[in-house]
Amino acid sequence: MLKRFLVPEKDQVLVTEAAARSATQSIFEKMGMSEEDAVIATDVLITSDLRGCESHGVSNMLRNYVAMYQADRMNPRPEVKTLRETPVSATWDADTGLGIQVGPKAMKLAIEKAETTGIGAVAIQNCGHVGMLAYYPLMALQHDMIGICMVSAGGRLQVPVFGSETVFGTHPIAWGAPADKQPPFVFDVATTQVAANKLMLTRRIGSQLEPGWITDLEGNPIMDPVDSPNYGGFYMLPFGGTRENGGHKGYGFATIVDIMSGILSGNGPGFLAGDNKHSQFVMAIKIDLFLDAVDFKSDMDKLLERLSTMKPAAGHERVYYAGLIEHEETIKRKRDGIPYHREVVEWFNTAAGELELNFSLP
Repeated sequence: MLKRFLVPEKDQVLVTEAAARSATQSIFEKMGMSEEDAVIATDVLITSDLRGCESHGVSNMLRNYVAMYQADRMNPRPEVKTLRETPVSATWDADTGLGIQVGPKAMKLAIEKAETTGIGAVAIQNCGHVGMLAYYPLMALQHDMIGICMVSAGGRLQVPVFGSETVFGTHPIAWGAPADKQPPFVFDVATTQVAANKLMLTRRIGSQLEPGWITDLEGNPIMDPVDSPNYGGFYMLPFGGTRENGGHKGYGFATIVDIMSGILSGNGPGFLAGDNKHSQFVMAIKIDLFLDAVDFKSDMDKLLERLSTMKPAAGHERVYYAGLIEHEETIKRKRDGIPYHREVVEWFNTAAGELELNFSLP
C-alpha cells in the first residue's frame, strides 16, 4: 500500500489480532449472523488488516455493513441457492448475503471440485460486498492451486475511456500462485486507478489524490492533486487513466470482470444489477493437472527471488512483487498489533455501547 494510505504514527492505536477478531465477530453476531458465518466474515476483514489492506478491513467496511443491516439492506442469514451445478462448476444465488460470508464458501467448493477434476469454478449472483479479493486466491494456494477471483461491483463509479457516464464499479480482480520458499505471488487490484475504499482512507488521514485518478461529473479527467470529493461528486478512471497512458487496458479488464462475474453468474452487467447486488467469480486450478506442484513451486521461487533480489533503480530501496509486502506486513502486525486509526478505535467502542456489547479496544 502507498504511504499516503497508511495511518500516520501520531494517530495509530495498536490493537492485537485477537482483540480485533473478537470485537468484529461480536458485532456480526449482533447483526444477526450465525456464529459460523460471523467467524468467516471476520476472518476476511482481519486478514485484510493484517496484510495492510486497511481499505478493505474493519476501518472502512464494518461500519458500512452495520448501517446496511440496520437499514434492512443486507440479509445476515441468507438462504444460498444452487441454480446450476456440474462436476467442475456451480452458480449460486447469495440471497443478498454479504460476499465475505458467502464467497469463502464458494471458493471452498471450487477447491473441492478442483481436487477431483483439476479445475473448479463458482459464479455468484446477488451478493453484498466481497472484501479483499486476495483472500480467495490465498485459500487456493494452501492446496497447491492457482486461485482467481473477480467481482462485478455495481456500475456507478467507473467511466470508460472517453466516456462521460459510469458503467462499472471498481470491478477488481485477484490472481495468486503458490511458491515453495518464497512468499506466494498474490495480485489483487481494482480496475480503476485506485480502489474506491482507498479514497475513504485519504479523507480520514488527510492526503490528496494523484492527477488522473478521478474525473468530474462530465467525465473530464482531473489532472491536478486534489482532496478526495465525497461519493457522488466524482467518477473514477480505469487503471492507466487517460488513453495516452493506457486507460484502455484497465477499461478492457473491467469489461472482462463484468463478463466473468456479472454476466456469467446470471446477475447481468453491474450497472443493471445495482450496487447492493454484486456478482463474484472464483476459480481454483490444480497445478498437478499440468505438472508436479513441487516443480511448479520451485520455478516460482526462481522467478520471485530474481524479482525481489535484483539491484533497484536509483532512489529506490528494493524491488517488490505482488504479495511480498503484504506477507511481510502480516508477520509484523501479528507480532506488534494492527495500527488502527484512533477514530476507528473510537467507532468500535461507541458501537459496543450502542449495541450493548461487552468489549473495549485499547
